[in-house]
Amino acid sequence: MEIEPLLMNNRNKFIEENKGFIYNIACKICNKKLDWLNDDELSIALISFNVACDTYDNNKGNFFGFAKVLIKNSLIDFSRKARNTPYLMFQDEEAMVNYIDNKEAIIEFEKEQETLRKAEEIAMFSKELAEYKLTLNDLIEASPSHIDTRNILLNIAFKCSKEENIINYVSNKKNLPLKEMTLLTSTNRKVLEKWRKYLLVLILIFSSNEYSYIRSYFNIEVGENHV
Repeated sequence: MEIEPLLMNNRNKFIEENKGFIYNIACKICNKKLDWLNDDELSIALISFNVACDTYDNNKGNFFGFAKVLIKNSLIDFSRKARNTPYLMFQDEEAMVNYIDNKEAIIEFEKEQETLRKAEEIAMFSKELAEYKLTLNDLIEASPSHIDTRNILLNIAFKCSKEENIINYVSNKKNLPLKEMTLLTSTNRKVLEKWRKYLLVLILIFSSNEYSYIRSYFNIEVGENHV
């Protein structure tokens, strides 16, 4: 079932049909039964569910898992800001354990979602590399051992990734336009040929908006020397 069309077409009906879900999540977090007419926690949970409807997209994974995290975050925040109220005050060790478990559940869910997005991104990139008869192992095996060389190649790839003509050539020919890259970066052609696989993989990473996690693995910092 696709959630997004439902959210757009009949929001009120969708929320009404899922009030049981909202109620159960809120009661579990608060560790007690709640009343729709008297307890602020249910209002907060309902608002959080509505926010989930506003902010959800398919990239966030399962909608109800996403909504559950928002509800938990809101109620835990409410607990912190309203410790002098009787609703979410922890009176015993068991309740405190439940609070800690809920907090850890949120962290664990977010970690799982991040791991899933990373796996999807790596799978997408591996599929693109296959079109160039390359693999992620090529990036590892072809990587220069000397950090200065890596930095030079990193800057060459980054500069080339901003040139539309180069990106179009790479996309169409599945190779590097060595002559154009030599002119653009003032780099010896033999150097470009030697590190062709490594440069090609880097250019594919830098020229796409889909590989933010993969780019983060490089721990790139801006320095004073540029190509």
